[in-house]
Amino acid sequence: MLCHHYDAHRCRSCTLIELDYAVQVADKQQRCHDLIAAPGLEWLDPVLSAPSGFRNKAKLVVAGTVDAPTLGILDPAGGGVDLRDCPLYPPQLQAAFDPLARFVTLARLVPYDVPNRRGELKNILVTQSPDGELMVRFVLRSTEALARIRKHLPTLRAELPGLRVATVNVLPEHKAVLEGEREIVLTEDDTLRMRVNGLDLHLRPQSFFQTNTEVAAALYRTGRDWVAEVGPRTVWDLYCGVGGFAVHVAAPDRQVTGIEWSAEAIASAEQTVAESGLPGLRFAAGDATEFARSAAEPPELVIVNPPRRGIGVPLAGWLEASGVRDVLYSSCNAVSLARDLAAMPSLRPVRARLLDMFPQTGHYEVAVLLRRD
Repeated sequence: MLCHHYDAHRCRSCTLIELDYAVQVADKQQRCHDLIAAPGLEWLDPVLSAPSGFRNKAKLVVAGTVDAPTLGILDPAGGGVDLRDCPLYPPQLQAAFDPLARFVTLARLVPYDVPNRRGELKNILVTQSPDGELMVRFVLRSTEALARIRKHLPTLRAELPGLRVATVNVLPEHKAVLEGEREIVLTEDDTLRMRVNGLDLHLRPQSFFQTNTEVAAALYRTGRDWVAEVGPRTVWDLYCGVGGFAVHVAAPDRQVTGIEWSAEAIASAEQTVAESGLPGLRFAAGDATEFARSAAEPPELVIVNPPRRGIGVPLAGWLEASGVRDVLYSSCNAVSLARDLAAMPSLRPVRARLLDMFPQTGHYEVAVLLRRD
């Protein structure tokens, strides 16, 4: 992939961009092989991504001035670097950025000056659905500009006909995070429909969804096929997010329970269930480890898809002692995955697959099927 921002040293986020894509994938595969070594472990062919134009979301830091805003990242001095033409974004998503920049000027949304801690608009977060619809979130220091945003929102919607969900997120603190806790929905709809493998998932503003829709679809198909092969009657999907795995493995005569800390994500999953009519699905907000420890009996199969830190010693220890027959572990960090596997020696890796969710970087997803000896 070629990028003039990288060549000019304006943005160096794509740390592997100088490597041929096939080499990137081979190196990631070798890294996972080295960390997850087990006798008889079958490695399936990796799932590849388009090397560019694969991102379904943009996390744009806003800087510059109200009349000439930049949308992108900050340089080391806190100045704005405009990345509206970053090649990681597909053309349809890129096409939303100029209208959003014009909206900043129209609604007089003063960009937040990080070094001087002045201004209002910190970030614009944009997500694109597989159908081309958009969710746009304006991350502001306060609600001072809320009335102006409401007033001019029809102009933005006229420029962006695919705009389905628009919100204001309030982040009053000066700290290096993308969003705050308070979300104000400005549109009739409060969820973005994410159509994956013929199933409609719902994404609320503060819910997580994988950055690469095509590779996420392959991840869920992999999980669906592996679970179908095992044929469990009861399944837990821990760290279930908006229910991607749970929805894909739902089947008649199978009880699937999804657990996720985020109440927003669980509300999204419950909306999917209400609309889909899929059988045997239940979701609840809560801590995955506490749920497992307090359950009357374990299921036949557990799916875990934790953040980078992994599931940790308490949940790994519970799985080791639980008698659960099979575990599907989806990880974005093979180091924490290897650490968790070491704490579950009775659950042996039998099949694995690398999914290149993040080309041009060292990040990836790896799915492993574990079976009790």
